[in-house]
Amino acid sequence: MSFLILLQLEAHSGPFPHKAFYDSNNEVITLQASIQRCNATVHFINAFYLVTANDKYLHKHFQNVAGDMVGAQNIKDMPPILGVEDFSFFAEAIPGYFFFLGMKNEMKGHLEPRHSPNYIVIDNLLPYGATLHSSLATRYLLEYQKPIPTWSKKSVHDEL
Repeated sequence: MSFLILLQLEAHSGPFPHKAFYDSNNEVITLQASIQRCNATVHFINAFYLVTANDKYLHKHFQNVAGDMVGAQNIKDMPPILGVEDFSFFAEAIPGYFFFLGMKNEMKGHLEPRHSPNYIVIDNLLPYGATLHSSLATRYLLEYQKPIPTWSKKSVHDEL
């Protein structure tokens, strides 16, 4: 009986792991297969995701806007996670900022994390997320957008 098992490893960017990473994983996989009296062949595909990293200036902007909106005490730093997002490719091309909107229900206690089949959306919190997103964009444009040149009526020749 034969099985083909494909493992997709998603990892961080940069000069991704040294040869030792590939060698040690190859060894672990082939040895585990031999324990089960099987053979394994390992082929690594270089299709890695980039690390999702926030722009430091947008981080300061986020802290200012979100702090004004919900209070600085309600903004929690999130420890790094070993997750990847397609967003990281956008943030490599132009400055970007990735954040999570947290929900809390003191009556129900612990809430299941996203992607869980038991995840519950607290609908009355959605307007806060929408308002935060629009406030981030609006204040960014008000504070950082270069003025659009205007023309005086003397310099415009309306032929119609």
